[in-house]
Parts: sequence; C-alpha cells; structure tokens
Amino acid sequence: MKKLFMVLAFAGVSVASMAQSDVVNKYSVATNSFWSNWFVQVGANWNWFIGSQEHGQNFDQTDMFDGFPLSGNRTSGGVSVAIGKWFTPGIGVRVKGMGLWGQRLGNYRGSGDQRESVHYKFFSINPQVMFNLSNMLLGYNPNRVWNFIPFGGADFTRNWTDNRSSIGLSAGLLNEFNISRKFAINLELGAKYNEADKDGVDKVLADPYRKGWKAHDITLYAEIGFTYNLGRATWDAVPDVDAIKAMYQAQIDALNSQLNDANAEIARLNNLIKNHVCPTNPGMKEFVNTPVSVFFNCNRTEIASQKDLVNVRALAKYAVDNKTGVLVTGYADSATGNAEHNQWLSEQRAETVAGELEDMGVDRSKIRTVGQGGVDTLSPIEFNRRATVQITE
Repeated sequence: MKKLFMVLAFAGVSVASMAQSDVVNKYSVATNSFWSNWFVQVGANWNWFIGSQEHGQNFDQTDMFDGFPLSGNRTSGGVSVAIGKWFTPGIGVRVKGMGLWGQRLGNYRGSGDQRESVHYKFFSINPQVMFNLSNMLLGYNPNRVWNFIPFGGADFTRNWTDNRSSIGLSAGLLNEFNISRKFAINLELGAKYNEADKDGVDKVLADPYRKGWKAHDITLYAEIGFTYNLGRATWDAVPDVDAIKAMYQAQIDALNSQLNDANAEIARLNNLIKNHVCPTNPGMKEFVNTPVSVFFNCNRTEIASQKDLVNVRALAKYAVDNKTGVLVTGYADSATGNAEHNQWLSEQRAETVAGELEDMGVDRSKIRTVGQGGVDTLSPIEFNRRATVQITE
C-alpha cells in the first residue's frame, strides 16, 4: 500500500509539471449566475484509522500492524459523493459525504496483548471551503489541465454500529486533472480529526491520561474519483471598458462628422432655394421647383409610406391651380437586380406616383413619367429606391 501511494503521488507531480508547461491565459472574469459552475464528485477511497487506543500503548508493535502504524487491520475501503459550487475561479464550497466501514481494535484475542480488529459502519458529512490555488496564483485559464485545490472544513460523523456521533475537522488536497470541459479525474489526499468516540472507544477507555490530539481519533485517506460539471463550467472575461468607451467614442465622432456634413449640405441647399425663382406666367403663383421624393422598398412598386405623399399633395394642388405640368421620374438602386429589371422597376414606380397625382386631381395629360433605371447617386444605396415629382411649365 505504501508503494502504491508513492507511485500515485509521483504520477500526480509529473502530470502537474507537464500541465503547467502550457501558456497561461490570464484575465479577469465576470461573476456568473447562481446556477452556473455547480459540480458533483464521486470517488472510492482507502482509509487509515488511528484511534486514541494507539497513542502510547505500543499496539503498533504487535503482529496486527507489522511494525507500521498505518498498515494492518486498521485500514478499510470506502466511497464518497459530493456536490459543490465555484463562486469564483478560485473559491468554492462543497458538501461531501464519506463512509462505509471503519476499523477499531476490539477485545484481546487469545493470549498476549494482541487485539482483534472490529468493523463498524459509519457515514460522515463534510462541509468544506475549497481554494483553487492554480487559478488564484496563476490566473484563470479555461484550458488548464491540472488544478491544485486545498480544502478545509468541518466533519460530522455518525457511527451506526455503536450508535454514536462525533464532530471534528477535515482538510486535504484535491488534484483535479481536466479531460474535458465537463469531466475531470480527481486524486485527493485528506485527513479528519474527530472526538475520541468516533470508533466506539472513547478516550477514557483507551487511556484516561491522554489529552490533546492523542485523545482524538484521526482518519487519513487517499481517494480517486471524477468530477462532472453541471451546466456552465467556464467564466467570461470582464469586458474591456476602456476599449468599449473608445469604440463608442469613435462611433460618436463618425456620427458628428456625418451630421456636420449634412448641416453643410442643408445650408447649401437653403442658399440655392433662397436665390432661385421658378419661371412664372401671368397670374401664376411662385413655387420653388425642388423635386419631392417618394420612397419604395427593395424590388417593390408600392409606396413604402403614405407620409411621403404629404409634400406631393401640396405640389399637386399647385399644379391644378396653375395648370402646370408635372414630371415624375422613377429610380431603382444599382446594387440589386440587373439593368433590364431595374429599368422596368423605375418606370413602374413613376407610374405608381402618377396614379396618385391623378387621384389628387392632376390631369393625366399634364403628367409625364420617366424611368432612369438603377442608379447610385444617393448614399446609402437604399435611398435610390424612389420616384421624384417636380413642376414643369
């Protein structure tokens, strides 16, 4: 057993060294929801029981122990199951249950000072705090193979055979070797320190003069098992606030630049309108001859919004009152469709607007329609899906 323990320890150190040769991807992480980063663990262990009976009574020199205090009939196998949660990559908690069989020394057997080994059934509950030192010291890395996790907490043990309960402390070291985001293999070494009657023999019966740690029962164990991560098992990096601010500032600067350009264009157009007078006939009111646009959706000949017809209605009233002509020019965007289809589309859009003008009272003989096909004169390209209306003499 001692050789097996040495081999497992050497293997753990070797794998850990290779695992840590990977480049560590350090970054701060954001807090996950309460239901993230839960896990369950299952394991099989081998336990060494050192009771208050051993201290100072030379039982380790009997045939039962073969000259080594942790060998012989004070050892036994067991199983464990645990459920836990990581609140950060470095700090978590778990509640672990362990048990099956324990071993204590019973009455003398035959002659001499040799005692017989007696089984007792027990189960212990261990609430523990866990510290993932790999993440705490080296930074969180979702691709790390080996995690070095010390833990410590309480121990509540129930001895069913002798109808006794005891409390104590538990501590140890969990080596976790990740084989995927969901599964990990565990190699755990631990110890539990309990009141003397855990094994059914209290310190008074064992040795009334023993005090301190010598008057307590100690359990050492080695365990192998696996961890299964429930749901999400990783952590997101904290957003780079400075980078986000810089990105938004760049977008704001771009919008401000576009706004300045638009204001300059509006000023230029206002200046042209201010200094431009349409040709007039006797009795004709002045009307600014600026084309009015009516927009369409991609590959459609129906007007996208009836609101576009508000300005067209004012223009139609002027044309009726002054008996002027109206020019309707249709367009399509050159980025979609072929030239032949875009030509047809532009003509149909012009006819659609001409029909609206007729409904507004404009004589059809006064309306002229033209299709210009696909163009890219406006930006963004979607603005070219339109028809324009303007007064002619």
